[in-house]
Amino acid sequence: MVSISNEEESPSDPMAQSLLDAARDSIAVFGLRRLTLTDVARRAGVSRPTVYRRWRDMDTLLGDLLTREMHAVVASAAPRASAGAADGRSRLVAGAASVLADLRAHPLMSRILDTEPEALVTYTFRRLGSSQRNALAMVEEQIRAGQADGSVRPGEPAQLARMVLLLVQSAAQSWRLTEDVLPLDGLTREVRRMLDGYLQPGEDDS
Repeated sequence: MVSISNEEESPSDPMAQSLLDAARDSIAVFGLRRLTLTDVARRAGVSRPTVYRRWRDMDTLLGDLLTREMHAVVASAAPRASAGAADGRSRLVAGAASVLADLRAHPLMSRILDTEPEALVTYTFRRLGSSQRNALAMVEEQIRAGQADGSVRPGEPAQLARMVLLLVQSAAQSWRLTEDVLPLDGLTREVRRMLDGYLQPGEDDS
């Protein structure tokens, strides 16, 4: 079972980033079930000790890889989609929809979900990983901004953010359950509608 680490490999370590790139490329092509640290070293063109100095096993390497890739999706998609939005709720909803679309199109996530979804069981049912906590911090900040401008309903930001995460994560992971009636554009549209309705202030909140 993949275990996402608490500390992402530092971008200041170019070799670590190169090794993560090698692991990502290998998984996208071959899957992760039989991937070993030796395979990663071979693909990166380095010795096995170079890999083992940074990760004790494949689980810790994969944890750092998933953290890095998901952080990159959130950091890129959300600001890009929310630029020019009129208020905090609009920015949050647009960003969440963009993250959903980018997660669905991500080669690593697509490969894992198609062939080895059990690798994500821990972060679906048991506990949050680093990438999820990073996303929650961003969503909480956006919720507070929306509450400040009156576009997001009152409520504990941490609780609202957790529900936003659950909705986007479930849609990203379970898309095959809706693909026959809701292709990606339709799924994204419905998620936007749900989030907008969930976050919108009611008459009693004004």
